[in-house]
Amino acid sequence: MYSYKSDVLKDYLSEILFDAVYIIIKNISIDEIYNQLIPPPDTAFGHFTFPCFFLARAAGRSPLELATQIADHIATDTEKVERFAAVGPYINFTLTSLFTGEAVGSKVLSGIFFDQINLDDRPLIMIEYSQPNTHKELHVGHMRNMCLGDALVRIHKYCGFKVISATFPGDVGTHVAKCLWYMEYYNSESIPSHDQGTWLGSLYTKAHLKLASEEGTPHERVNKEQLTEILYQIENKTGHFYLLWKETRQWSIALMNEVYRWANIHFDQWYWESDVTLSSVHYVKGNLHNGVFVQSEGAVGVDLSEFNLGFCLLIKSDGNGLYATKDLELAKLKFSDYNIEKSIIVVDQRQGHHFAQVFKVLEVLGDRNAKNNLHLSYNFVELPGGAMSSRAGNIIPILDLIKQMTEKVKIDHLNRNNNNLTSSEIEDNAKIIAEGAIKYGMNKIDPDHKIIFDMDEWLKIDGDAGPYLQYTTTRINSLINKLGMPHAEHTNWSVLTSEVEKNILIKISRFNEQVVQACTKYKPNLLANYLYELSRLYNSFYNSTQIKDSNNQQLKAARISLSACVLSILKSGLSLLGISIPTRM
Repeated sequence: MYSYKSDVLKDYLSEILFDAVYIIIKNISIDEIYNQLIPPPDTAFGHFTFPCFFLARAAGRSPLELATQIADHIATDTEKVERFAAVGPYINFTLTSLFTGEAVGSKVLSGIFFDQINLDDRPLIMIEYSQPNTHKELHVGHMRNMCLGDALVRIHKYCGFKVISATFPGDVGTHVAKCLWYMEYYNSESIPSHDQGTWLGSLYTKAHLKLASEEGTPHERVNKEQLTEILYQIENKTGHFYLLWKETRQWSIALMNEVYRWANIHFDQWYWESDVTLSSVHYVKGNLHNGVFVQSEGAVGVDLSEFNLGFCLLIKSDGNGLYATKDLELAKLKFSDYNIEKSIIVVDQRQGHHFAQVFKVLEVLGDRNAKNNLHLSYNFVELPGGAMSSRAGNIIPILDLIKQMTEKVKIDHLNRNNNNLTSSEIEDNAKIIAEGAIKYGMNKIDPDHKIIFDMDEWLKIDGDAGPYLQYTTTRINSLINKLGMPHAEHTNWSVLTSEVEKNILIKISRFNEQVVQACTKYKPNLLANYLYELSRLYNSFYNSTQIKDSNNQQLKAARISLSACVLSILKSGLSLLGISIPTRM
């Protein structure tokens, strides 16, 4: 359980509430009060609300009565708290712009605000994500894993964790054999001079469809014999197909690296399935004496029925291991290679039972790090027409997706401003906007929920989409460039008296807590949703308020400072989602 206090406004309210509550209830901690302070459902009630339900039993009173009694004992500084009141079982607080501005706004402008997260428990962790298969095409469905994992790495680092980022591509197995089989025996095309990785993926789809069509025919036996021979040569590192595997594997790696460069993703460690294929089998065989394993006709596994996990097969009767065998070995390697304290594995929800078995096998084998493994599951990405499948070929390859979205951005958003943007600016900005649309679209949805990919929706500049947040940021950036960057010491925050101005200040104050929530709950969507809400709030302010043309110089300066604060928060938040800001839109 993480303990944190990252909001200076809640810190102050916790202190005055603690003093009032302590008069009535002695066995209460200030941390408990801090964690109970929440935003009200409507800002008309105030900026913070304190529900008294959790204290009622200890006090032996009703929540309504208790709220009134606590409110009677609250002593506030009128320069900090504009008003407070007990409303039913809640105590609502409205803070002054002066206090909020000096406590939050000035710290955002100075940069101090972004160093205020204080988590008690920050173990050294490894986040493993983006485990594509070689010899297959990377498609839009792979983007969710990639964007989710990258955001979690960035968010954890912001919160002060030391993070090792890792990937575990599948470079051996039946899918590889199928691809090489088709390439060797049935392909009539010339090998392309570029994008060979993408071409390999198309061969895999053709191979799967051909093999499926020949099931039950005389060709089936021959096909199986040929696939077995291919797998044998790769495993034993000998023969024509082993050499072909080595060459084509590099084509797939080149494709992966091209995508990772586009997405600005770097891995500290690349693990490969081929590296643990033999060692994982040796590990199981080396532990056969411990009484955990069940053996039958050469097959080896672990009976996990007492844990409602069924039987976990680790070595087949032909002596080969399975995915579970390799993940056992990989789990051991991670902890021994880096002395990590926690391993987080980002893999879709279909693998939930698999990882539950793997972690339980580690536990029954006495592995001291067994419980320090976490499978972070997520739901699928689908097209409006339904699920995608590399086997069936109904996918959108990542490189095609990037190209299509980049071209659409040029047509819809940038070419109309061609007189103001150079051709290189159009290219650079189109890439940044397309990248932002994809990363925001993949991270704005709770990982537990399905994503429906819709290019038009994701590229909207006036809704819950990445380009909208980028547009808001460039709009403020343009304003600051024209009017100059404000100085915190020259800002009189008290002149920000409108409700929208106060609400923006309060919203800004909650940034760090939103990042912490996204970190501890492994849900970047909490941060993405916050940034969208802040953008909407600011645009409402911008569209209804005189900023550049205000005759009141103090008010003008304060509004510029407020805008600069929003700019800093949006830039920081978007960077945690891996999203850059275009120069102009």
